[in-house]
Amino acid sequence: MTCNRLHSRVVPVPARRSKRTRVRRIGFIGTENSHTDHFIRFLNAEERHPGFRAAALVGGRHERNETLAATGGIDVVVEAPEDLLGLVDAAIISSRDGATHRAQAEPLLAAGVPVLVDKPLATTVLDAEAIIAAADVGGAPLVSCSALRFVPEMAELTARDDDRGELRHLGVVGPADPDSEYSGLFFYGIHHVETALEILGNPVVMPGQLQPVVTRTGDTTVASTRIAGVDVTLTFITPGEATRVPFHATASFTNAVLARELTLGPDYNAPALARFVGAVESGRTPAGPEHLLSPVAVLAAIADSLEEDQS
Repeated sequence: MTCNRLHSRVVPVPARRSKRTRVRRIGFIGTENSHTDHFIRFLNAEERHPGFRAAALVGGRHERNETLAATGGIDVVVEAPEDLLGLVDAAIISSRDGATHRAQAEPLLAAGVPVLVDKPLATTVLDAEAIIAAADVGGAPLVSCSALRFVPEMAELTARDDDRGELRHLGVVGPADPDSEYSGLFFYGIHHVETALEILGNPVVMPGQLQPVVTRTGDTTVASTRIAGVDVTLTFITPGEATRVPFHATASFTNAVLARELTLGPDYNAPALARFVGAVESGRTPAGPEHLLSPVAVLAAIADSLEEDQS
């Protein structure tokens, strides 16, 4: 009896190589803003975006930065935005005064570093155009957006419902101080503008296109204009020491009126960070240059009209 012997060939299994996930380091400019606390919490404490980490702070070793470094586990603290070059893979600018954003963003974008410019992108059309141009030169993703674009109520306000009819008037109310040390209405007023544009479907507004009528009476500034065929009223109310009017939007249609308070939860900055992370990963700017420029063009026209009214 013949036995057939089966010979199994042993194939050596190569040793597993440990894959090291590339960590994208993010630097922070304008650390005086509480938004920086939010972003660092999302990235380092809660690790909402694996592969991304808050890694550097700009502004030198003062008390605020020392606290952020300790709570966020951040070792690198530099003096100026350009000192981040070679140390980070992306940057977030949260400086309260939008007039500083161009100088802070340009060197990074031109060097190819993706940047999230926390609202506003800039306080003049010229500066906004320069920031956008620097991103184009460096091929770097650029993100800038108001947190109000992502509030829960926005889904209802932007929904297209034939039963409502056509949108005839849009009103947005919220806090903003024309005399703010952080470039006046731009500090909070950009929220009004971006809310309106989001509800209107993000129409492009070119510089010089609008001639808004703006009046100021005491603590209330009202701007009336027409955008994408819809009458728009933006009401800016100067907040008091112990009071602050909530953001509110009222959309008046031919067959209905929809009024909603716009609520900002504790994680209201999370969607903006998620948008930025997506832009860094894809290497693409999520909004076109004309859409980045439009909010600045609208608010610059309002600020110019207000200045003329007061002169």
